Amino acid sequence: MLRPVVTVLTVGLVFVGVFLAAFHTPKAHRLPVAVVASDQGAALFDVGLQRMEPDAFQVERYADEGSARSALFHRRVYAAYIEHGGTRRVLFAGANGLAVQALVAPLGHTLQGAGGKVHTEDVLPLSGGDSRGLSVFYASFGLALAGFLFGQMTYQVAPRLSFRQRMASLGIFAVVGGLATSLIAHTVFDAIPGPFLGIAAVVALMSGAVGAATVLLIRVFGALGVPLGSIFMLVMGNATSGGVLPPSFLPGWLQPMASVMPPGVGVRALDGLAYFHHDGVGSGLVVLGVWLLVCVGGVFTLDRIAVSSGIVHAAQRGRPAAVHRHRRKGETA
Repeated sequence: MLRPVVTVLTVGLVFVGVFLAAFHTPKAHRLPVAVVASDQGAALFDVGLQRMEPDAFQVERYADEGSARSALFHRRVYAAYIEHGGTRRVLFAGANGLAVQALVAPLGHTLQGAGGKVHTEDVLPLSGGDSRGLSVFYASFGLALAGFLFGQMTYQVAPRLSFRQRMASLGIFAVVGGLATSLIAHTVFDAIPGPFLGIAAVVALMSGAVGAATVLLIRVFGALGVPLGSIFMLVMGNATSGGVLPPSFLPGWLQPMASVMPPGVGVRALDGLAYFHHDGVGSGLVVLGVWLLVCVGGVFTLDRIAVSSGIVHAAQRGRPAAVHRHRRKGETA
């Protein structure tokens, strides 16, 4: 009577606690901002930032505008303050999402009264098909959810599949899911710019990693693996994915998960393909590949141990390990 109540409430309350901890009052934590200016100009800008939002920004000096723009395009900084020839500008990347835009776009006003007007420019805007900057998050969340459901249902619907059959099923799910998601998000709605096959590959690896992790959790813990998969893959993974807010806005205890959990790694790689000059794509492919290898290897090892254990037990009982078929009437042993 109480088991489903406890299980479902545990998952639900973890979801409420983690998402409220992450998003109830999100604050930036030392977002890097590039500065190309004289020592005096950089110091004045830094003072202005601290007055506007203490500890929200971290000033990083760059030699010229080109290097500052490169850092902005590769998501190493979230804005750039440029002083050159008597003009002052603040550059930012709208592709970081509306929350980041709302924080960095007003930076030009911090020095408005000292030395003239400061121009603000969005040098990397969101796609026309993604005006709110949430398409990458929804695409990744949808396939992460599908990966979890695959891991759960593969044992419910087909508990007797061999290891090869189960992994073939996982591969078909991941590849078809990646291609279908890329078709919908990239081609149909024009919501995620970038290479079609690149988007499909990242989504396939991410959903495959979530599915393989869920399969391993169920293989190890049985029925308990389902709520564990829900908590770790869906709740923790998506809360720290950076799809709604960059990881720099998360509490310190949640930030490290963004760089290791499949949804966070996948979101960063998709953003890199779509906007930020492949930022996070290489490391994302490595991390997702490691997830797949470890989880698939874990399932393979457990299946082999189970088979070996069955052979030993059958030998101890004096019977062959192979599964017997029923003899037809009149058939001799």
